Amino acid sequence: MGVEAVGLVAGAMTTAAFVPQAWKTWRTRSAQDFSLALLVLLVAGNSLWLGYGLLKGATGLVAANIVTVPLTAFILSVKLRRG
Repeated sequence: MGVEAVGLVAGAMTTAAFVPQAWKTWRTRSAQDFSLALLVLLVAGNSLWLGYGLLKGATGLVAANIVTVPLTAFILSVKLRRG
């Protein structure tokens, strides 16, 4: 497996980890169990990873974070609106 393939698989797995939680948040309209600090740091950190991936031309980082940032931002927005 090549280096880029490892990045793509890792990105797919870590991004997929957020899908069930985002779905649950969508269904329940609640992010009560999440720490606000966790969500803020995740959105900021994943946004920076996305920027870094774009600057470096790292397909795996871009692909993963272009999905992860909106997922985590959605959960954060629910947290901010509803607790």
